[in-house]
Amino acid sequence: MRVLVLGAGGVGSAVAGILAKRRSVPEVVFADYDLARAQRAADIFGAGATAIAIDASSESDIVAAIAAHRIDLVLNAVDPRFVMPIFRACLAAQVHYMDMAMSLSTAHPTEPFTTPGVMLGDEQFALADAYAATGKMALVGMGVEPGMSDVFARYAADELFSEIHEAGVRDGSNLTVDGYDFAPSFSIWTVIEECLNPPLIFEKGRGWFTTPAFSEPEEFTFPGGIGPVTCVNVEHEEVALIPRYLDVQRATFKFGLGDDFINVLTTIKQLGLDRTEKVNVGGVQVSPRDVLAACLPDPAAIGHLMHGATCAGLWVTGLGKDGQPREVYLYQVVDNDWTMENYGAQAVVWQTAIHPVIAIELIRDGIWNTPGVVGPEALAPTPFLDLLAASDAPWGMEERRA
Repeated sequence: MRVLVLGAGGVGSAVAGILAKRRSVPEVVFADYDLARAQRAADIFGAGATAIAIDASSESDIVAAIAAHRIDLVLNAVDPRFVMPIFRACLAAQVHYMDMAMSLSTAHPTEPFTTPGVMLGDEQFALADAYAATGKMALVGMGVEPGMSDVFARYAADELFSEIHEAGVRDGSNLTVDGYDFAPSFSIWTVIEECLNPPLIFEKGRGWFTTPAFSEPEEFTFPGGIGPVTCVNVEHEEVALIPRYLDVQRATFKFGLGDDFINVLTTIKQLGLDRTEKVNVGGVQVSPRDVLAACLPDPAAIGHLMHGATCAGLWVTGLGKDGQPREVYLYQVVDNDWTMENYGAQAVVWQTAIHPVIAIELIRDGIWNTPGVVGPEALAPTPFLDLLAASDAPWGMEERRA
């Protein structure tokens, strides 16, 4: 299998290191708008890697690269604004596609805090029949979250519960960054999309609805020495994906952001620095969000300044297979000092990267092979969890008091 990794930033570089260590595939093409960055990722992978420059917004350029390098699978490792050009290029080229964040949402024009507009992934699922006709699979939302937590949801439905009351993704960390009061560990583009868009919630009988950002704060206790963290509603793909495939009464996503982080994001919103539309600055057209990204530290370059651990997982409540109340937390904890020492990548991007690599191996071996546009919930969870259990960062499960 020949893989094209499109995007050689923090996650793409972490993918290179993991692919190299696991020897998942013998040949990989790393592509980025910055050829030097693509070459650095290729050097991490070593023999069998090729670096190319590419414009991720150009469908024709991507189709040409797929043909020139005889690609079987494209892993989209760029930020979500480029999802649809890459997705459509893979559909046209009839190859497998995988991403870690789905097509962007658009808020409801008049009722953004109660009613969904265009939901995450809607543009991709609209092309499900066309993709199925190619015989290839577009696996959407296959990072850590979305991704691992969606696999957990399918596993919980298959193996642990007879009835799921809530499937709630809960993320938290105790990460700090030396010398910075505000230094997101992920792309500010993605942070803004997730944290400032109206959060999506699903309830059976009501369907999907939205709320104001940072709603429903709750204290959630995380394992791995992290402890209690206040979590709030954030827009995320799992809430759009899980109810498509599984019978759940409620689906949520809550992230432990912290008051200081929320205050900064709120200020960014109030000042209009989250806007993507270009404005005139001294005769130059610039996007406020691009300016913000240029002013903040590169998430891929702050790993040596980061300390602590991050935890991602799925909290599930309901009735166990015996019909009795049950509550579990399925999770993965990753320590930043460990990822830096072993992979030279900070914990958040490394944790995002390990899961699509495992998915590539399952697709390579024909274990995951469902034509069309599919979320992780559509696929057998046990093969994935077995490989994850044997990886450098195994998953865990805590029984909690129901």
